[in-house]
Amino acid sequence: MARNNQRRTKSAPKEEAPAASVASVLDFVTPTEFVDLPSAGRFYTDDHPFHDKETIEIRYMTAKDEDILTNQTLLRKGVALEKLLQNILSNNEVDPSTLLIGDRNAIIIAARSTGYGPVYATAVECPGCGEKVNYDFNLNEVSVTSGDDIGDKEVSETDDGTFIVKLPLTKVDAEMRLLTGKDEAETSRSVQNKKDPIFDNILTSQLERVIVSLNGETDRNVINKFIELMPAYDSRYLREAHAAVTPGIDLAQAFECSSCNHEQKMAVPFTVDFFWPNR
Repeated sequence: MARNNQRRTKSAPKEEAPAASVASVLDFVTPTEFVDLPSAGRFYTDDHPFHDKETIEIRYMTAKDEDILTNQTLLRKGVALEKLLQNILSNNEVDPSTLLIGDRNAIIIAARSTGYGPVYATAVECPGCGEKVNYDFNLNEVSVTSGDDIGDKEVSETDDGTFIVKLPLTKVDAEMRLLTGKDEAETSRSVQNKKDPIFDNILTSQLERVIVSLNGETDRNVINKFIELMPAYDSRYLREAHAAVTPGIDLAQAFECSSCNHEQKMAVPFTVDFFWPNR
C-alpha cells in the first residue's frame, strides 16, 4: 500500500522553461530620429560634418542622458547641454559648440520630444492679467525659418557665408556672421563675469561676436570701439537684420489664458521645465 501511495503522490517531472537569455533583454536597436536643420548645412565650412547636410540623425534620449541633465557638477559648469548633445548625435565627430544656434535649437527640441513627448507643460505669466497659469505647448507645431525673409533690410550674402548690412545712420557696411553654440556660451560668460554688476552688456557682447568687419576693417579694437559708439538706431537695425538672416525655429504659438481668456501669440519659454518636466 505504501508503495502505491508513493506512486500516486509522486509529482510528474516539470518541464523546464527555456532559460532567458540575458542578451535578449538588451537585444534591441536604440531608436533614432532625423532632424531637419534650419540652415540646411549652408553656412558650415567644407570640413564641417554638417556642411550641406539638410538632415541629421539623433538617437532617442535615454535614462543615462537624464543623469547628465541632473548632474550638479555639469550643471554648475554649464556643460550639461553640451554633454547631452554629444551623446545623442549619431555622428560623434561633431563638436556641439560649433553648431549654429538655430540648428542646435532644432536638435534640442527634437531630443526633448523623444524623451518626454511633444507636449511641453509649463507655467507662464499671462501678458494680459499677469497671472501665472499652466499651459501646454505642442513642440510638433514649431516651424522652421530659413533666414531668407529679410523684408526691407539692405542685406547681401557673401561667398564666405557672411552678410553685409548697410547701417542706415552711419552708412557703414557691417559684415556679420551667424552665431554658434560657442558664441552663445562666451556671451553668457562675458555677462556673468562683468565688472559692473549693474551694467548689463549682453547686447554689446553679442555684437562683438556678430560683426566680422566694418567697411572692410577687421581690427577688433576698432570694431569694439565702434560698437560702443554706434547709434542705437543702427544697433537695432543690425540686430533685426541678423535675426532675419538667421535660420532657426519659430517658437511662437497661440496662447489663451485660462484666467482672463487673453489671447495672443507667445514664444515657447525655455524654462527649467523644458528638460525637467514637473507635471
